[in-house]
Amino acid sequence: MSGMTTDAGSLRELTVGTGTGLDTADMVLNIGPQHPSTHGVLRLKLVLDGERVVACEPIVGYMHRGAEKLFEVRDYRQIIVLANRHDWLSAFANELGVVLAVERLMGLEVPERAVWLRTALAELNRVLNHLMFLGSYPLEIGAITPMFYAFRERETLQTVLEEVSGGRIHYMFNRVGGLKEEVPAGWTSRARAAIDEVRRRLPDLDHLIRRNEIFLARTVGVGVLSAADAAAFGASGPVARASGLDLDLRRDEPYLAYGELDVPVVTRTAGDCHARFEVLLDQVYVSLDLAQQCLDRVDRLTGPVNTRLPKVVKAPEGHTYAWTENPLGINGYYLVSRGEKTPWRLKLRTASYANVQALATLLPGCLVPDLVAILGSMFFVVGDIDK
Repeated sequence: MSGMTTDAGSLRELTVGTGTGLDTADMVLNIGPQHPSTHGVLRLKLVLDGERVVACEPIVGYMHRGAEKLFEVRDYRQIIVLANRHDWLSAFANELGVVLAVERLMGLEVPERAVWLRTALAELNRVLNHLMFLGSYPLEIGAITPMFYAFRERETLQTVLEEVSGGRIHYMFNRVGGLKEEVPAGWTSRARAAIDEVRRRLPDLDHLIRRNEIFLARTVGVGVLSAADAAAFGASGPVARASGLDLDLRRDEPYLAYGELDVPVVTRTAGDCHARFEVLLDQVYVSLDLAQQCLDRVDRLTGPVNTRLPKVVKAPEGHTYAWTENPLGINGYYLVSRGEKTPWRLKLRTASYANVQALATLLPGCLVPDLVAILGSMFFVVGDIDK
């Protein structure tokens, strides 16, 4: 590729990245911040030598909405609605992390029925998150059919979540001290039926894509993230477990009802795009089973689903840190209170932010056509990076 440039009044030809034996120059290419391959407003500053990536710098912040600053002027009931939006595919899990941090600081004990319901809903939310990526990732590398299967299953589960909370994406069902309200009569039976239906039909999606030879050619051995690099970047969730990091807070530092459940942790060792996809797919089967176990337990429990609180909720002076195994990885919530009705500081440690930093190591050396496959396999939500 060549171009004519003016240099001190004279013309000279600059040859860019055409191969050995010629004077070549690296080309800087910006992917984004508005680009079909970037999941949203993310910018990748690439240095290319022909078709090969020499260096990559992820540049974030285009979607920054200042959620952490807004937390400081909202009371403990209002911050939940802000928190459930940074990773819009994991809204229930986001709310959960905030209320767990506040409850820990206040020393609140949540009713047992609420604990098991929260766990069931968190696992259903995890399945919804994973199904979105299981449909969109193949779509990004040319396979449209998996999207229809993934959305069929999402609709089945969203129906029961919409019935219980009134929302399809932003549920706003957690409250400090428990849940917003009791679930509708017969809801657990309908939720179990939906889980059974999704479990029965999931192999349609699985058989379509997992061993598809075109999909394998695009993902196996592509974008390998070693366990050491995953740990160094603070990667977590399916991205880290696909590289062999056997870490899952639900098993290793249980919260909610996970301490009473046997949580199988899905891992792979290859660390490539296909391993990340497989971990996500197999995790769906695990989460469906966990959600069903929780619903079975809920049916055997009676009692309230929330704690009666004063009209103005104030957390005592102090600080605490709560972390949860969100669908995309570990989310941390560092809450500092001065005894007021608003947090003095609420810092979010989001999974997507750490995962996307690994692109600086993953992309150099790969070809531009593989860039989309690698980017999609890192499973991030841009709002979760920028907050």
